[in-house]
Amino acid sequence: MTDDNGSLIGTLLPLLLIVLAFWLLVIRPARKRQQEMTRIQNSVSIGSEVMLGSGIYGTVVSIGDDTLQVAVAPGTDIKVAKQAVVRVIDGSTQGPDATPEQL
Repeated sequence: MTDDNGSLIGTLLPLLLIVLAFWLLVIRPARKRQQEMTRIQNSVSIGSEVMLGSGIYGTVVSIGDDTLQVAVAPGTDIKVAKQAVVRVIDGSTQGPDATPEQL
C-alpha cells in the first residue's frame, strides 16, 4: 500500500506544479492588469486628458454611467465606452521622453 501512495504522489506532483506555474505566470498577472485598468478607468474625471485603446488622445467633456464624451478636436466630441480608456495623461509627463511608467 505504501507504493500506491508514493506512486499517486509521484503522479500528481508534476500536475500540481504545472497548475501552480500556470496560476503564477498567467492568471495572477492578468488579474493585476485588470485591476489596474479598472482603477485607471474609475479615476477619469471631467477635464482629464486620456488616451483611448485606439491611440486617440482627447479631453473628457462629460461622464455617463458606462460612456464618456471625449473632445478630440475643437468642436469634435466622440462618445466612447469607459473601457476604451487605457491611460490618463498627467500634464507633467506628456513629453516625448516620457516612459510608459510615467504615463
